[in-house]
Amino acid sequence: MDDPQLIRMIALWRSRLGDTLAALERKRANTRFFYLKVFAFFVALNVACYWVAMVTAFAEVTFGSERGHYFLVQIPVGLLGALFDSLSLFVTVYMVRRALQAASSASYVAHLSVDLAIAALATLWALFVFSVSGWLVSFVGASPESLLARNNAYQDRLAQALRDPTGREEIRNIYFGLLMGVSAMLPTLTHVYLSMRAAGTVARQSVAVTSTS
Repeated sequence: MDDPQLIRMIALWRSRLGDTLAALERKRANTRFFYLKVFAFFVALNVACYWVAMVTAFAEVTFGSERGHYFLVQIPVGLLGALFDSLSLFVTVYMVRRALQAASSASYVAHLSVDLAIAALATLWALFVFSVSGWLVSFVGASPESLLARNNAYQDRLAQALRDPTGREEIRNIYFGLLMGVSAMLPTLTHVYLSMRAAGTVARQSVAVTSTS
């Protein structure tokens, strides 16, 4: 990383990420029941993403004869999704602190790449969440289901989506998964946003210097 513009961009990115972390720490210090409120926020976000995904991708079942089942599924989906998102947020904050202390730009970027692993884990967690949620809600109805069968069904859908990502049903499943992963992608999206802002600032500064020389 010897490019002067790249070095300036990463330095600005680090500075703005540090400001973001400091703002979060101030919010935590000045907010009563901060962790409980964070959890409640992620519950609400997961439930909102669930309904947007269901209504836009699977409207026929959302408003069909099984609408009661899908209404109940939102409860464990919201709680289990919020559990993962809250834990991943704390891991991200820890890694950001480590990244800001890194001696080199390469080490800084390497620390933040942990969020990519979290995003990958979120996919597996989503499979677990929907398997467990459907299994739990099935006990409310007349036909309790097997957790293993539920899990295998979602794994088959994932495998089929990977084999044929352009199929109609597969596109709907991929779209559904992406919407359900929004909450888990927030840290990664924040890094991307801050890095792009930094890159844009450095580019504008370079253009300004070039135009005046």
